[in-house]
Amino acid sequence: MPIACAFRPGAALHLVQRGRDRAACFCDERDRLAYLELLGRGLERFACALHAYVLMGNHVHLLVTPARAESVARLMRALGSRYARHLADAHGAEGPGWDEHAASPPLYARRQLLGCMRYIELNPVRAGIVRRAGDFRWSSYRANALGRADPLLTPHGAYCALGRSAAARCAAYRASFGRAAQSPRSGPRRKASA
Repeated sequence: MPIACAFRPGAALHLVQRGRDRAACFCDERDRLAYLELLGRGLERFACALHAYVLMGNHVHLLVTPARAESVARLMRALGSRYARHLADAHGAEGPGWDEHAASPPLYARRQLLGCMRYIELNPVRAGIVRRAGDFRWSSYRANALGRADPLLTPHGAYCALGRSAAARCAAYRASFGRAAQSPRSGPRRKASA
């Protein structure tokens, strides 16, 4: 579903932003840091709450709840154009250029929302980039499951219902992954543009 349409305020959405023709979105750590900084500014400016994210090599997953119907479209447009400007300034190149953004239908059920958070944060494990979700620096897993501070995140009510304290929520969320938070592979990690 293209992001051009309006979304219902208060409903969480799983957004995917892919590099055009699956091209790499990030050249180095500076690019990822710039993307996250731009994302943070956009979340504040366009009144969106971020609950989970992962920055993969050629795409990004975001779990966002907009406060206004037009917030998501504005956020993604601004993020795409400002990040392209960053790449031009930092690397002297255009791009990466983004494919059309995609969004899931709104996620209302607690089980759906928490499942989507796990799906997003397990991307690096499924891709073979890391063996354990906690080993990947560019996702919200360390905040949601391990309790590390991440100023980009706003806990969703479904996540908050997992426990009375931050430690209890983290433990319950971590337990919900079962063994999926680590790869069953015993061989070396695949070299990839994480």
